[in-house]
Amino acid sequence: MPPPDPQRPQAGDGDPRARTEGEPDPRAAAREAAAAAKILGRQLGLLAAGAARGAGRRARRAAEGSAPLFRTLGERLRRPAADTAPADRVPALDPALRSAPPGWGARLRRRPVLAVGLALLALPIVLAAGLVISSFLTLPPLGGAALDPGQRALTVEADDGRAFATRGAFRGQPLTAADLPPHLAQAIIAIEDRRFYSHWGIDLRGLMRAAWRNAAGGGVREGGSTITQQYVRLTSLTQEKTLRRKIQEALLALRVESEMTKDKILLGYLNTAYFGAGAYGIDAAARRYFGKGAKALTLPEAAMLAGLVRAPSQLAPTRNFGGAKERADVVLQTMVETGAITPEAADAARAQTITLRTPPETPPGTNYFLDMVAGEAKRLTDTGGDVTLRTTLNLDLQSLAEGVVARRLDAEGAKKKAGQSALVALSKDGAILAMVGGRDYEDSQFNRATQAKRQAGSLFKLFVYLSAYERGYAPESVLVDQPIQIGDWEPQNSNNRFRGPVPLRTAFALSINTVAAQIADAVGVPAVIETARRLGVQSDLPNVPSLALGSAEVTLLEMTRAYAGVLADRIPVETFGIHAIRGGGPQPLYVHPEPKGGAVLPGDSRTMMLDSLQAVVEGGTGKGARVANIPVGGKTGTTQDYRDAWFVGMTPDLVVGVWVGNDDNSSMNRVSGGDLPAAIFRDFVQRASVQMAKGRAKRPSAARADPAPAQVAAPVQGTGPAQGAAPNKEAAVGPEIHGVPDVIDTGTLAFRGRVVRLLGVEGEGGTLARQLARYLRRREVACAPAAEAQGLRCRIDGDDLASLILAAGGARASDAAPPDLLAAEEQARSERVGLWRRAR
Repeated sequence: MPPPDPQRPQAGDGDPRARTEGEPDPRAAAREAAAAAKILGRQLGLLAAGAARGAGRRARRAAEGSAPLFRTLGERLRRPAADTAPADRVPALDPALRSAPPGWGARLRRRPVLAVGLALLALPIVLAAGLVISSFLTLPPLGGAALDPGQRALTVEADDGRAFATRGAFRGQPLTAADLPPHLAQAIIAIEDRRFYSHWGIDLRGLMRAAWRNAAGGGVREGGSTITQQYVRLTSLTQEKTLRRKIQEALLALRVESEMTKDKILLGYLNTAYFGAGAYGIDAAARRYFGKGAKALTLPEAAMLAGLVRAPSQLAPTRNFGGAKERADVVLQTMVETGAITPEAADAARAQTITLRTPPETPPGTNYFLDMVAGEAKRLTDTGGDVTLRTTLNLDLQSLAEGVVARRLDAEGAKKKAGQSALVALSKDGAILAMVGGRDYEDSQFNRATQAKRQAGSLFKLFVYLSAYERGYAPESVLVDQPIQIGDWEPQNSNNRFRGPVPLRTAFALSINTVAAQIADAVGVPAVIETARRLGVQSDLPNVPSLALGSAEVTLLEMTRAYAGVLADRIPVETFGIHAIRGGGPQPLYVHPEPKGGAVLPGDSRTMMLDSLQAVVEGGTGKGARVANIPVGGKTGTTQDYRDAWFVGMTPDLVVGVWVGNDDNSSMNRVSGGDLPAAIFRDFVQRASVQMAKGRAKRPSAARADPAPAQVAAPVQGTGPAQGAAPNKEAAVGPEIHGVPDVIDTGTLAFRGRVVRLLGVEGEGGTLARQLARYLRRREVACAPAAEAQGLRCRIDGDDLASLILAAGGARASDAAPPDLLAAEEQARSERVGLWRRAR
């Protein structure tokens, strides 16, 4: 036997690595067991794959092939230490240790499959615990969510106090416990969280009930969140739909319940929940839908509002009154089930009529004006809370302006290649009475009255001649219309002809370019710029000779403002669109100040300028703007290649500016300022003067808060040609006709075979005629000769039938129609009803 190696530890010397030669290495055994476990895992994977693919034969073969491995592995795991080493080479064990059961660690080492299974079971628990801990560590503070107020709520009133539009997000006043009606609290609790006063922030019973009903219904029909959870989500969390947010919502709900009373939680929820139509909070919703504070809500109104929080945008009564009413009935039934009200009280509430008191839908054309005053209101009072604007807009003049512009462009725009127009009407003090920023706000929100900068053309000559009159020139002063050259610039007249000596009054009226260029050169272009600035022009004005002929780009509003300064004899005239702004308090937040005494034009020069402006309309380029029995002055403007056409005119009460052109700056078909712009001005002024004299037009208006009786009859209902009528033979009509008529078209009726044509109406057939016949069925109509023209006026229930038909878009007005019928047609155009709904 060889001697022991002194460098090698001997068996029994206490080194755990000591073993005799040929002794099995336990680490090697462990590696072998691990390898066997891997093989086992692969075999199990093959079995699972085979079962999933339906390959039974392959699975059986894999199982048979693995059977020896299972037996080998089992034998190795169960084999005692004596089987792997001779008895004389294994150290003796303490009997107590030999009899002690193996620990969990040993068991798991002996059974690696069991260890893997336990690890797989523990992994989700560990991950869930980690997510809960992470959610807790990143928990936001209570009330830490910054509520996005959006645009503050604006209720917009016309100059006479009629509300016609709303914008922004309504917030209302925070509700207090004293303001909370019991039936409102009961309705919210019944439909949203029946066990609100008994749970501790999380309702496990409610969660299980919601899960059961959702599973039975095949979709999400009921939520499991409590009012407390909804409150913390609204005030402290984002609206993202993640598991982390739900965990944080539950944790914060527990915290809120420990720090706040139930009543405070309920009030906080009611003050922050969204109720549709831009209303945040129950008080805002009550005012938005019913025109009253939350304290004054009736039981059916409270039930309707309580039913909105589940789907506010879908059920908002302003857009889905039927759906909101059905949901309110569900709330009332739920209140009966919870014992909050009796069945009799619920039936009585269902029988009550719910009346919405909301501003009407915004008339489309007023949006240009609304965009402007919304920005102005923010500048004047940049405070939070809902506000009401009393504006300068005259709804009757606004509707008239929209109708006039649409009528002219529809009739002549395509032929003359004029696609757009804008109009501004000002009072002498600068109040904006009407504004049309374009042909169709829905197509383009660009306001061509305030945002578009275009070359003014001869419209700019106002400043040239006024500068001259202030420096000693007079309308009778004579200059020679002849070819001239100023530096490298040679101005030309529009007709390329020269008149020779002409008085300034005539040169201004005929818009002679060479004379204007000579005046600007004589007084100096800087003097012309200074005059324009004094009258309120703020756009860039280049110091070049061509400025005299309007080469600078300006807006319609600032040019109309400048002309208003001449009429008002106060410069500059400050244009404004808001009279006053009111908030929740008794005192207004803003009141437009009375105009202060400022600069004025020299008396002689102003008088001479007004005389020259009147000469333009009397016999110059603006003859198309003449209005019978009304003194009118103004100025035309036309730019190179007919890209822009302007007319700004004035009466004793109004200053009206009109622009016509194309957005792409393309040329029109020889449209000058005395053409379409002057015609639009004339159409507007001759009817506006009548309306202003009456104070308010007596005609239907969807923009009114208190509709005229005629609005009840619109939209027109009618039918097709009546049987037995003789449309080709018009009978002699006596002084007056009574009876139930048949309808030939919307402008022609037949009374027992006698044909009557309505004054000023070009009838339409088809669907519109059938609708009119249904409306007139079994109703008596009385027709009498019209006082203002040859023809008949017919009345039904005291209302003028032609006006009703035109206001409802049932026909077109003829060119010879009286002003009230033209106004009715323009109303229908602006509101896009009847045949104008499909017209562009």
